[in-house]
Amino acid sequence: MDFYPVAIEKLIEEFAKLPSIGYKTAQRLTLHILNLPKEEVEEFAHALIQARGTIKYCSVCGNYTDKDPCAICGNPNRDKGIICVVEQPKDIMTMEKVREFNGTYHVLHGNISPMAGRGPNDIRLKELISRMTGEVKEVIVATNPNIEGEATAMYISKILKPLGVKVTRIAHGVPVGGDLEYADEVTLSKALEGRKEI
Repeated sequence: MDFYPVAIEKLIEEFAKLPSIGYKTAQRLTLHILNLPKEEVEEFAHALIQARGTIKYCSVCGNYTDKDPCAICGNPNRDKGIICVVEQPKDIMTMEKVREFNGTYHVLHGNISPMAGRGPNDIRLKELISRMTGEVKEVIVATNPNIEGEATAMYISKILKPLGVKVTRIAHGVPVGGDLEYADEVTLSKALEGRKEI
């Protein structure tokens, strides 16, 4: 676009590369940054560079961390006998907000998706298998409730059950506050499968 200087266009292009950021949002973010005091912009830039330079993956679970092992894996109060398997590090953040789970995690960094060309060797399944010691009693599979997540969950169950580990799947179904009339057939089916006695 000719009505912006090259530096502004470049910043808009960079913001637009972020997930879920379209051109208009990238434009708003750019203009917001340009209106900030220079010190705040420098702090923002420094935070980006520092995060990219210091954050790595935990050698145990695969979560983001600045020390190895991460705070969860290194916490002696966490139950090492239960591992919750998630697709991405952001899923750990979501699970931790609930404050109900006191076990550890394992991040796959993806899922099995033949359509996208991702097979079992493309995600962190070997690392998960290597964690199956006598200490591990249960593996909770918390992959997303879509075709790829279900395929990944079934594959994990298939490879871990012969090792004598209990494999469970998080329940899926109608959200709290939701109306049955708006739930699709798959959601209702999963809700019926995951029912429990009250």
